Amino acid sequence: MADVLPTRSALVSRVLPFSCVDGPGNRLVLFLQGCNFRCPGCHNPHTIGLCDDCGDCLAVCPSGALTLSESKIHWYAVLCTDCDACLDVCPRSANPKTATMTVDDVLALLRRYGPLLSGITVSGGEATTQLPFVVALFAAIKGAPDLANLTCLLDSNGSLAETGWQRLLPVLDGAMLDLKGWRDSVHLSLTGYGRDRVLASLRLLASHGKLAELRLLHVPGKSDFLDASGELDEDLAAFLQQLGPVPIRLNGFRHHGVRGEAAQWPEAHQTELEQLASRLRAAGLGPVSLPALMG
Repeated sequence: MADVLPTRSALVSRVLPFSCVDGPGNRLVLFLQGCNFRCPGCHNPHTIGLCDDCGDCLAVCPSGALTLSESKIHWYAVLCTDCDACLDVCPRSANPKTATMTVDDVLALLRRYGPLLSGITVSGGEATTQLPFVVALFAAIKGAPDLANLTCLLDSNGSLAETGWQRLLPVLDGAMLDLKGWRDSVHLSLTGYGRDRVLASLRLLASHGKLAELRLLHVPGKSDFLDASGELDEDLAAFLQQLGPVPIRLNGFRHHGVRGEAAQWPEAHQTELEQLASRLRAAGLGPVSLPALMG
């Protein structure tokens, strides 16, 4: 029994009962805690680390929602005012307001909201750092007659190895992957991680018809999707064309939630995204979509 439980529970940072921006339709979104990337421009940096129960957050909690008992931090949701002071002081970019959820817990939520949902999206942090849980959850959904109509999507940074994807593919309807830089050096500077595993994941998912969306992040002065003359990088274009017809979503860097050095980076403008979109479309790629609102 001991070796079964870890596959049927996960550390969850947040549950969003309804979302229309995390995949098609109306979706329940599960944000898992923990990420293997260290993106300086992360909009949710509190989902990166894992709480080590240091206690730094206790002194700044105004409502007493966080306590230390038996050397563990405990969070009481009924007392929490969501001021997020605890997130601001955490030295590990962790969220002390997490919950351990089992597969059955999530199935109960899906049954509660099911008539209003198109499916579930598991996000993060990085969802695949808790892969056994994701596989068990999607398998349980597919095996439940009253839930099998729901689609199972994954929002991922693409760092999962091929062996991991092979475990997930039979129960996965689609994955939405980020490509945050083209050249390896640029990808490394924007994520703390090389690009090779991400490119391999994109190829694998596309070959199985399960690359639901490719997301390109434009960071002014740092991104390299366009060359010095403002044209689409030729090698990038060739790679994307090899993937076949894949929806591409462009995201522009914004300051919301960002901490540290990236808070001083310039924000992306709509005209920059429109230029990139134009180059992608001219290369026969897409369909390409842009954020609904940009400053």
